[in-house]
Amino acid sequence: MNPYHPSIKALDLAKQVLRIEGEAVLGLIEHIDYTFLEALRLVLNCQGRIIVCGIGKSGHIGRKIASTLASTGTPAFFVHPAEASHGDLGMITSGDVVLAISNSGESNELLSILPFIKRQGAKLIAMTGQPNSTLARDADTHLNASVEQEACPLNLAPTASTTAALALGDALAVALFDARGFKAEDFARSHPGGSLGRRLLTRVRDVMRSGETTPAIAPGASITEAIREISRGGIGMTAVISPEREVLGVFTDGDLRRAIVNHCDLQALTVADVMGRKPHQIGPDKLVAEAVEMMEKYRINQIPVVDENRQLIGALNMHDLFQAKAI
Repeated sequence: MNPYHPSIKALDLAKQVLRIEGEAVLGLIEHIDYTFLEALRLVLNCQGRIIVCGIGKSGHIGRKIASTLASTGTPAFFVHPAEASHGDLGMITSGDVVLAISNSGESNELLSILPFIKRQGAKLIAMTGQPNSTLARDADTHLNASVEQEACPLNLAPTASTTAALALGDALAVALFDARGFKAEDFARSHPGGSLGRRLLTRVRDVMRSGETTPAIAPGASITEAIREISRGGIGMTAVISPEREVLGVFTDGDLRRAIVNHCDLQALTVADVMGRKPHQIGPDKLVAEAVEMMEKYRINQIPVVDENRQLIGALNMHDLFQAKAI
C-alpha cells in the first residue's frame, strides 16, 4: 500500500480553513451590541458564580471559557448538562448566572434543565448561533455567535462555530476583568505555580544577594582591588559606596574594558575615575517584575539594591532572576 503523500491541495485547504475561521471571528464584531452589555451586567451583579454548560464540542469550548473566567477574576466552573440531570443541578443556586453554549440552541440536554434554572432563580445567558432558537428565546440575554459557514468542506463538523464561540467567550472574560479593575498581581495570585506568578509575586529581597555576598568597594580603591571585588562577588560588578554605604556609583566588567581602551596607565587610576555614576537602583520591596523591566529598559545586567535611606543592602543580576525562575 502506498503511503499517503500530502499535495498542494492540502495546503490550499488548510489555508481555506484558517481564512474561514478568521472571517468567522471577525464577523462577531457586528454582533457585539446591547445584549453583550446586558451579559456583562448580569455577571458583574452576580452574587454567586458563573456556571458554564455545553454538550459535545460546545462543552469543550465551555470548559475553556469557564477556566478563562476563573483565572481572570470571575469565579466560574463547568457543569456537564447530562450530569446536571443526574444530581449536578444541585451545584446551581439562585445567586448564580448560567452561561449555556449551543450552536443550534436546541440541544436537548440543555433544554431539559432550563425549567430548573428558571425555578431556581438563576440568570441565564445563552451563547448560540441561532438567535431565534429555543435556548436564545428563553434566556435573559443572548450572545450571538453565528457564523456563515463551517470550515469543514462538508459544512458539517463544528469548526468555525466553535472557534467563534471560544473567541466570544474570551471577549466576555476580558471585558469583565477590565470592568473589575483586574491587575497583573491579581492574575498572578491565581497562577502561583508558573513563571508568571513567580515574576509578579516575588520581591527583590527574595532573590537578591545580601550581606557579605554583596560586592562593594570605596571610591579610592585601585582598579586591581575593584577587579578582585568583582571576581569575589561573581555578578559582574561592584557597587562603589561612601563610608555611610550610600551608593556613589558602580564599576562593571564593561567599565573595566572601557578603562583599558581609554587609559594607558590603569595603576594611576582609582575606581572613582572610571566608575559609572548615578547608577540605576531598586528597593528590596519592589516586585521582581519591576527589576526585570528596569534591566531590559536600560540594558543592564546588574543592579544595586538600596533601602529607604539609599544605603546599599544588596545586589541583583540577571543570573539571580533566572535561577529563581522569575524570567
